[in-house]
Parts: sequence; C-alpha cells; structure tokens
Amino acid sequence: MCGIVGFIDQKKKKEKTEIIKNMADMIKHRGPDGEGYFVNDKVALGHRRLSIIDVEGGSQPIYNADKSLVIIFNGEIYNYQSLKEELKGKGYKFKTKTDTEVILHGYDAWKDKLFEKLRGMFSFVIYDKKNDELIGARDHFGMKPFYYYYKDDVFMFASEIKSFLAHPDFEKEVNKDALKMYLIFQYSVKEETFFKNVYKLKPGHYFHYKNGKLKVKPYFEVSFDKNKKKSFERMESELTNVLESSIYYHQTTSDVEVGAYLSGGVDSSYVVSVAKPDKTFSVGFSYEGFDETDYAKDLSKILKIKNFREKIRPEDFFDALPKVEWHTDEPHANLSTVPLYFLSELTRKQVKVALTGEGSDEMFGGYNEYNDPPALRIYLRVPLFIRKGIRNICKHLPHFPGRNTLVKYGLPFNERYIGHGTFMEEWEANKILADDLKNDETIASVLEPYYKKVEKEPELTKKMFIDFHFWLPQDILLKADKMSMSHSIELRTPLMDIEVFNYARTLPNKFLLKDKETKYIFRRISEHKIPEEWSKRRKCGFPVPFSKWIREEKFYQKVHDAFNLSFVPEFFDQKYINELLENHYHKKENNGRKIYNIYCFIVWYQQYFENFE
Repeated sequence: MCGIVGFIDQKKKKEKTEIIKNMADMIKHRGPDGEGYFVNDKVALGHRRLSIIDVEGGSQPIYNADKSLVIIFNGEIYNYQSLKEELKGKGYKFKTKTDTEVILHGYDAWKDKLFEKLRGMFSFVIYDKKNDELIGARDHFGMKPFYYYYKDDVFMFASEIKSFLAHPDFEKEVNKDALKMYLIFQYSVKEETFFKNVYKLKPGHYFHYKNGKLKVKPYFEVSFDKNKKKSFERMESELTNVLESSIYYHQTTSDVEVGAYLSGGVDSSYVVSVAKPDKTFSVGFSYEGFDETDYAKDLSKILKIKNFREKIRPEDFFDALPKVEWHTDEPHANLSTVPLYFLSELTRKQVKVALTGEGSDEMFGGYNEYNDPPALRIYLRVPLFIRKGIRNICKHLPHFPGRNTLVKYGLPFNERYIGHGTFMEEWEANKILADDLKNDETIASVLEPYYKKVEKEPELTKKMFIDFHFWLPQDILLKADKMSMSHSIELRTPLMDIEVFNYARTLPNKFLLKDKETKYIFRRISEHKIPEEWSKRRKCGFPVPFSKWIREEKFYQKVHDAFNLSFVPEFFDQKYINELLENHYHKKENNGRKIYNIYCFIVWYQQYFENFE
C-alpha cells in the first residue's frame, strides 16, 4: 500500500524534481518506508512506499526491460502470481517479486484489457515514454482513491487531494456547488470534488492522457444476473468456498504480519473466525448502547486470539476531528470515521496490515433499509398521490412517533432512497445554506442516471445498485482507506472482492432477505464459524453519542463557537444553524446529525483554507 503523485506541465526538469518531492511529502503517511521518483522534461512521477510485498526489492517506480514503460502503483493484486506465470509463458522476465511489475508487464502484453484481469484494490499510473502518454486505472469498487486536477495545460494526479497543494500551479478554490448535496448525503457525491477542477476517477474506470487530452472510460460496471435455478443449499456451499478463498488470498498475500479489525457484528466476526489472525483490534465509547468492544473481546477469547481494545472519550473525539477532516480531503460527516481513525492508530502499534469486514452489506443485502417492516410494506400499497398529501400535512406538524416515516415515504422511490446518510431534505438544505448558494438542484437529478439503469429491477436491487455507486465508494471505502492510511495501515476487505461480487451478483433476492432478517445467506454461512449470538446480531456499525455530547455545556460551546466564526456566513445562514443548535441543546428537537454535517464542513474548511500554510 502506498501513495502516488504525478503531473505533466511545461516546467524544467530541475523545477519538476523539487515539486514532485514536495507533493509526495504531503502524503508521507501513506508510505513512510521509502520514496522514489521519475522525472524528465515532460512528466514527473512520485511514490511513497508502505512495504508489504517484497520488502527489500519492491521500491518504485519500476521499469520494463528497455525502460520505455514506468509505473507507480498503490494497492495489492491478489492474483498476481497466476498472472505472473501467464506472462512468463509469453516470454516476460521479472526482476522483482512484486505485484507492481506484474501490472507493468501485463499492460505491455494486454494493453487496456489488463484492467479487467486484476483482482485486488488498486490505483496506478503508467508512463509510456515512446508514445508520451499516461495511462491510469482505479479498482472495480473504489477501494483505492485516485484524484486528478485538469485545467488548461496542467494535469496532475494523486492518491490524496492534499498533494496538489504543493504544486505552484494548483489554484485552490472551494467548489460551493458541492455543498448542498453534501448536507443531504453527508459526503461529497459529485465527480468534481469540493476543490474546483479536481475530480475523482470513478471506480472501474481508466484513463489515457496524451497531447493535453484526457479520455476516461469504464472497464467494469456493476450489474446483477440472478440465478433462479440453483438451490439455497448449493449456493450456500459455493459461496462459502468463494468467501473462504478470498479471505485466504487477502491474508496470505503479504510478507508482514496481518491482523484484523473486530467489532461485535457478523461481518468482521466471520472474517476473523475464518482467518484466525494472532491479533484483533477494537474501539468503543463508554456510553450504554455505544460500545461493542465486549463482544469483540468475548469472540477473541473463544477463538483464542489476542484482542487489543480502547475506549474513546468525547474530548478525544473532538480533538481528533480536525485531523480526520484533513485526512479525508473533502468534508466527511459519517460519525464512524473518527472511531475508525482511533482504531487504525491502535492497530499500527502492533501490525501494518489488517483485515476488515466492509462490503458484506452491499454484497448480500445487509442494511436495515433494505428490508421494509410489514406495516411499511402495507403503507406503500397506498397510492403515491395520497401518500404525498399525507407527507405535505406531516411536514408542518410538530414531531410525533412515525412522522419522519410518513414524510419520507410520501416521496417516489427514486427521491426517498439515497443510501444511509440522509438527515435532511432539499428544502431544509436550502434553509441552511447562505442565500447565494440556495438552488433548485434535486436528489433526483443526481441519482437519475443510475436509477435509469435499474428501473425495471426490484426495489432491493435498486437500493443495492445505488449503494454500490454512492455509499460504498464515497463513504464506506473512502473512510476505510483514508483513516487506515493516516496511520500507515494497509486495510484489506476480503468481502469486497471482485470474485466475491461475481458470485454475489447471481444470488436471488429471496436468499438475501428472509422475513425480518437481512443478508440471510451470509448469516447462515457464518453460523458454521461463529456463535449464533454473533451471526444474528443486527447491524450496529460504529455508533457515536455525538447528539448526547452536544447537550453538555462543554461540547455545545465548542460547536457554538465554530458556528459563529467569521467565514461561516459565506456558506450558511448563520441565524438558522444557530437555531438548530439551540433547539437541540434545549431538547426541543433532535438535530444532532444535521449539526454534525455542518460542523464537519466548518472544521474541514478551517484545515484547508483558514489554517493551512
């Protein structure tokens, strides 16, 4: 696991050399074990290395035999040994034991067809000297980040946006157009980031950059092909083999020790029970209902594994948030990101590679939102025009049990389901925003291109498809990468694997949801490895008592001070956001998550625009 940076511009080689070094230093946390550079009059490439495979001989950049191709790579390729043997059969010779060199020779042999052959998490760039061309790609699901800045005759790329700050031609400007949807989703959803002219390379995409022209294309698209012929027992058996194989590859493709994150849920518990690492790691809070570390300790004891755990204090949480927002690059308001930061810090004291359970919910239908309760299913049979009328009445009433449900389900499906981060609607986002930022942009306009691709599918398939394109890459996988790499940890997700997906996409929906149970088939598989108490436990995640904390004077005042900083009116209606805070503090309303969304943006802005030197 590493960090990559690079650019093309008109500067002299000597000046490029200094700039690329400064850019790479900005993400030293991604690769503290080494650095390497390639610079000529046209291009500069930089690499920071976290050594996992071929510790002694795997330094980058790596060149092919005649040095006409040079590569910098971030990630791990789990099928690199089989690809290596295939390439040897074609006459390619290898100087290292790395997966990086396999990618390099693989591109020479297969060109753009290479990308779909790779099993792993990756972002990389190859410079083709003969054609004066850059070629880059990002993994199928977006486990590894890739950003690029493209303006006029300047093109630069990096694993993290902060690298661009070290380039003199980077024009740092807030993209205010991203703010409204951030408030609704709790993360940045657009291809253009919160920095003007900085874009994300989408998961499953690759690019060619030549003669000042950028061409981006997909090599992979999420799709489903439900198999209705196989029995549950046969699919359970086949999926078990696929999962255990994936865990094996993710654990053994390493020349250093591999540990595991462990919560109280079924996902990480299953991974740990199959892998049986020597060490597991857990964090929680000293609040009832906000701590799963006892579950992790108990399972580790049953499996005879050493468990390391810590409790996070509210003071620790607030002190860490500026660092968290710095590492996420864009404002990010998933509360679980902060405990993940502390979990990575704890883990790095023992190992530099860890397994985690992310991805199971998207693969196997694990979110509670996927399984509507019976009463709600009955209500959804009511014609939409009637539900819309009920919604319009309830919107203006004080809070009562069920009010939020009636308001939400008065919308058509493609407007009410955006994933798991929504805590406000478009009209309230506009009330929060400063006057010149209020606009008519809708959730539907953001999601429509995606819903069109699955408009004839059942609701469960639609929900999973949306999450594969939004919640998973831009929240779950982003925070997993950024928080682990902030402490130089390589985090591996064996349940989020292309071979696992290739099987999971064929599972009938009736094997995913059964009665009140989510990810039914995965839980049945897990029962063979872990106690029933763990396999049946409902999803909890990393619950954080932020809403409770800010009803305490000390933490209320911290947020209040932030809401009244001098730059805040540039982005928000300062009077309205203070009313949200006051009503929450005095227990008139529960505005905790709305407040956190706003607060995270303010903290992020301070890091990148107020305090940055």
